[in-house]
Amino acid sequence: MSVIRPRLQAGFPATTYNLWRGAQWGVWRALPRVWDFQVVGENAVPHGPVVIAANHFSHVDPFVAAVAAERPTRFLGVDELFGRSRFFDALTYYLGVIPMPRGTVPLQSMRTALDHLATGGGVTLFPEGRRVSEWGESPPKQGAAWLAMRVGCPLVPMALWGTGEAMGLEDLKLRRHPVRVAIGDPMYPAEYADRGEMTGAWYDWMTRALAMLDARQ
Repeated sequence: MSVIRPRLQAGFPATTYNLWRGAQWGVWRALPRVWDFQVVGENAVPHGPVVIAANHFSHVDPFVAAVAAERPTRFLGVDELFGRSRFFDALTYYLGVIPMPRGTVPLQSMRTALDHLATGGGVTLFPEGRRVSEWGESPPKQGAAWLAMRVGCPLVPMALWGTGEAMGLEDLKLRRHPVRVAIGDPMYPAEYADRGEMTGAWYDWMTRALAMLDARQ
């Protein structure tokens, strides 16, 4: 059986944009049938190079974040996700998922992300570094801020609420539960002294946004 390897160069495979448009059309219509899905507020992910940083409660977070972004972005995902099945490897290839090793400095992953941002693309990652059961369980890593500062592009915070209840950490069973997304104002590198300060500002906004989404229910 031939192996489908992750894409390590900038951009997407040629067919990805058509697949993404079709998938977005289908997912936008399917999500309300599975969950009470809503993007709260009027902010939108800007065009051009952008880093999206979201919290991570569930396996469904990448799909929810991709739909809310309303534009193709490449995700950074742990490399242990790859090689499990040909179908999943094909899916991650066409979605442009960038493999990132655990426990070592992800130099190749960051180079690929930088190259993609340099072409005007978007990159999405989860600064917590893993799925968590509740916000604040895992301190955020500074990779999102590092990418934004290295390229000079905005970092957009994205709060995902309800996805942990929609699909738990330990099982793959979908449950009917409200899912909400809040998108913050772009954070520009020039406004922060370093990536630590930028990451702290992201964390503070996320804490407020998740509390706001929780209070609305």
